[in-house]
Amino acid sequence: MSDPRPLVMHLVYSFDVGGLENGVVNLINRMPPERFRHMVVALTKCAPAFCARITRADVDFVSLHKPPGQGFKLYPRLFRLFRRHRPAIVHSRNLAALEAVVPARAAGVPVRIHGEHGWEESDPRGTRRKFRLLRRVYQPFVTHYVALSADLQRYLVERVGVPAARVTRICNGVDTARFQPAGGSRAPLSGCPFQEPDQVLIGTVGRLQTVKDQLTLVRAFAHLVAQGLPGSERARLVIAGDGPLRPQVEAEVRATGLGEHIWLAGERKDVPEVMRGLDLFVLPSISEGISNTILEAMASGLPVVATDVGGNGELVVAGETGMLVPASDPAAMADAMMCYAADAALRQKQGGAGRKRVEAEFSLDGMVERYMNLYTRLL
Repeated sequence: MSDPRPLVMHLVYSFDVGGLENGVVNLINRMPPERFRHMVVALTKCAPAFCARITRADVDFVSLHKPPGQGFKLYPRLFRLFRRHRPAIVHSRNLAALEAVVPARAAGVPVRIHGEHGWEESDPRGTRRKFRLLRRVYQPFVTHYVALSADLQRYLVERVGVPAARVTRICNGVDTARFQPAGGSRAPLSGCPFQEPDQVLIGTVGRLQTVKDQLTLVRAFAHLVAQGLPGSERARLVIAGDGPLRPQVEAEVRATGLGEHIWLAGERKDVPEVMRGLDLFVLPSISEGISNTILEAMASGLPVVATDVGGNGELVVAGETGMLVPASDPAAMADAMMCYAADAALRQKQGGAGRKRVEAEFSLDGMVERYMNLYTRLL
């Protein structure tokens, strides 16, 4: 007997560690199993270790191992895949997976949703004409769009020309049970060399890559220490994550001469524990959609210093839950960090306000409910 539940096929470029991918995991795990079936299709590969994060046993994973170059070579395989499994919804995410809507429509998939989660690394401000034209070309094949931020929503409507009625804004949600404040002082962080209670741990979590711009954070920390203001002598920097920028980050740390004050923690599987082990969270990105790590930090009761790019300003309320600074500006970032390094009461007040904001506006259950309502309405 065939399964009467509609099948949602989530199409991504790669299903591995990342904020976009973690959002798919949360959506599938939290959606009531009686409502929808799910399948994850990666144009490149589904990493087994990451797939294990999905706790439902009825989810299949498909890796297409796409070679470099244009994706139209995959059209026949995608067409056959869609015809074989007959999804009710194909939900592609970001530009790298957008072209799959063409074979989806050809195969008769009734609903093709495309989600814009953030800018490409090669187009961090959304200004490249080529990418805007590509989105226009594929627009007729998309039933409906999901924009994770107001910034991306405006881009789709004003720059790509998508009718406003075909765009729904759904922000990311965060698991407020998994990400919780430490309560009182910060929690001990496994492996961390900074254990003194009077030290102030400033940290970030994210893949080490150009768009995340951890180099500016290292320079900002060096600027903070060099000022010698009260509180700066207690400041320590924690950078959790790994990626192609690591050699440059290591070189920058050596150049500052502050190796004993900076810990490159590498990739961590215990991100909630990392958050609870910090006093202040900093996001130095030069481009963002809606940042999962900002939401996780706020849920963990941390004040947030973030660059004023993309959707960061929709999450961080300047002066209430943190501060916004210009991108690629180490001096401005250092000044903001110094405010918190010197004032424990400010950290506690704004961290608590951030937690309340997440509970009220960015819960994971609220995000899942909005996606379910959209899927049901479009079907």
